[in-house]
Amino acid sequence: MANKRETQSCNNQVDTFAEALATARQMQQSWLTYGVDFVNFYVEDVDGDWLETWGHDEILGNYRLDAIKEFLVSNDNVAIKVREHLGERSLFDFAVNLEESWRISESDDRLSAVRNLLAGEGNNVDTDDIRLVDLANSLLVKLAEIL
Repeated sequence: MANKRETQSCNNQVDTFAEALATARQMQQSWLTYGVDFVNFYVEDVDGDWLETWGHDEILGNYRLDAIKEFLVSNDNVAIKVREHLGERSLFDFAVNLEESWRISESDDRLSAVRNLLAGEGNNVDTDDIRLVDLANSLLVKLAEIL
């Protein structure tokens, strides 16, 4: 049964890649045919500031991320404990990752994701440490209140 799922997953990945390749080939052909003006077919607002703001729409204007950032810099006891725990790590990066973790629907998975975020990459922190689990739980409770 697992082999059938793996084959189906592989076929889906191949199909996705084939679609991306076809799109890239069409774009290349448009470039060869129309020169630099080919961009008019692929970008609605060619003369706008789309290049400068590329990718910002996912981060800027995100009310959850804004609320998380405001909370993390607040004088709330949980926020203070989180900042102390993070030390020199980037608070902004933590907030972005925390917002992504909030999208997880299962509460156990969300708790695990937040606990791993607090532990950090490459740190030798025991993710089963009771203080880390308590901090992750407290953080999730606060996020539930503010979001």
